[in-house]
Amino acid sequence: MGDGGRGRGRAAAPGGDGLARLLARLAVLGLAGDVLVLAFAVGEGSLVVLGGGLLGLVLCVVGLWWFVAHRGLVRFLGALLAVAAPAAVLVLLTFEGLWLLALLLAVCWAATLACARAALRRSRPERPMRAVAAVRPERPLLIMNPVSGGGKVERFHLVGRAEELGARVILLDPDAPADVAALARRGVAEGADLLGVAGGDGTQALVAAVAAEHGVPFLVVPAGTRNHFAMDLGLDRADPSRALEALADGEELRVDLGDVAGRAFVNTVSFGVYADVVQHPEYRDNKTGTALNLLPELLAGDEGRLDARVDGDALDGPQALLVSNNPYASPDVLSGAGRRPRLDGGELGVLAVKVEGAAHAADLAVWGTQSQGLSALTGRRVEVTADADEIPVAVDGEALRMETPVVCALRPGALRVLVPRDRPGTVAPAPPMDWRRLLRLAFGRPGCTEADG
Repeated sequence: MGDGGRGRGRAAAPGGDGLARLLARLAVLGLAGDVLVLAFAVGEGSLVVLGGGLLGLVLCVVGLWWFVAHRGLVRFLGALLAVAAPAAVLVLLTFEGLWLLALLLAVCWAATLACARAALRRSRPERPMRAVAAVRPERPLLIMNPVSGGGKVERFHLVGRAEELGARVILLDPDAPADVAALARRGVAEGADLLGVAGGDGTQALVAAVAAEHGVPFLVVPAGTRNHFAMDLGLDRADPSRALEALADGEELRVDLGDVAGRAFVNTVSFGVYADVVQHPEYRDNKTGTALNLLPELLAGDEGRLDARVDGDALDGPQALLVSNNPYASPDVLSGAGRRPRLDGGELGVLAVKVEGAAHAADLAVWGTQSQGLSALTGRRVEVTADADEIPVAVDGEALRMETPVVCALRPGALRVLVPRDRPGTVAPAPPMDWRRLLRLAFGRPGCTEADG
């Protein structure tokens, strides 16, 4: 499963093959060094280092599971175990005089992984999204939310800067919620030849759907809190005013647009635990406290059970299900740290998590993407069913309820996105570790084309 076969048959970057091979060999050498250190240090307690470290990790994860899935005394004991387990490992290593050996192994392993990931990244670089020359818009319309991102619209003087570049700006009133899609449609009817949004991803998606419907370019101004869509477009999230430069000197990208039950999304649709949590009004002001208060009930039993089908693959009873507009490079998206290498691949990404107890949580912590509790797939159609007529759904972070079954699909190349010609660009994410591919890269025939293994 994993990356779903994307990038099949992609050759190494010109001039990068030799360096990729060198990095792969250094990674293999580092792995051999780790093994040798362990082999010759058995008498000095390498088994204690490995066993103690693994036991500490497992106990820490078990403690964290007790903390989030229970209340009262069990939650207190879980917090205590989560803190005490790694502390006990450190005390044991220090008492046995093995801390230097543990540090050496940790440094060697970190260097090995760094070389391995760099080699894999260079051996199969992602093809960048194709940009074409764009005609300067004559009547751009921008909708701005002044409260998004803690007031970025005012802090970065976005209204004045946009008007200087010839844009008409509609500034939303925080005290009078507006239908931004209706505002965008009215703008097109009045002659707007570009639609843009300075706000969060949820608002971006609503106006992007109108832009795609009418075939006009769309401008993303990252004035929200996280701005995942802007990040994967290569925009500067630290200074949203730079996105406005596209109005004077821009180029156009054709990207996919997600669809869930007829509603557009630019990033993700979440089902299960997260979608349940964000339905509560208090979540916005107290995310951590609200989640801890609700999780024990949400993680217990089969109430609200979900099932899903990704093309021909069935997912039975995931507790959390995330469907993304193009796949994320790694499951780090569950913690908010994931990236999508591209937005024009024509496939949905699907991540499903099923953890039914402390043992499953420990299995997920030890085995990561190889754990049976985590499924990563790609597909063109995702159908989510449940034992209820209506289920909570989070669309680009917005809390909604939808009738079952809920169908997610993709509109390939539906959205024309105008981006500044001068922008930071996307950062190639770390690829998943594949030791077989790394060995082929290190010792296979030079110059050959790699295929996914």
